[in-house]
Amino acid sequence: MDARALTPTHSVAPQLMPEDLALAKDAGFTTIICNRPDEEVPPDLSAEAMRGHAEALGLNFVVIPFRHGSLTMDEVNAQRNALEAAKGPVLAYCASGNRCSILWALTVAGQIPTDEIIARGAAAGYQLEGLRGQLDAMAG
Repeated sequence: MDARALTPTHSVAPQLMPEDLALAKDAGFTTIICNRPDEEVPPDLSAEAMRGHAEALGLNFVVIPFRHGSLTMDEVNAQRNALEAAKGPVLAYCASGNRCSILWALTVAGQIPTDEIIARGAAAGYQLEGLRGQLDAMAG
């Protein structure tokens, strides 16, 4: 499991495997968010398959998939709601963690300064500079 912290309570990761869920629980995560569409993964890694593994471990599992180039405010709002509803640390995953970091950035725009959002993304290995205009607009 390659969890990369964006905040003390929110991390992102590349594709999780079923065995990673136990590691996530052991690391203190209470909620797993899947941002990866099922058509990108084999059936054993589908959202419902992963949900079964997560819930068997007592983890909350939320599915908010989005495809490259198709992000909507509905997905941003759903992610924000999931983060706000979480009762502990959250781990979101997709193919590389990049989509999850973009969603996170958009959910915290206006709450965290844009420069800090971009810096936190960079520290985790994700380039969010291209979102600067959008983040500033959402913050203003």
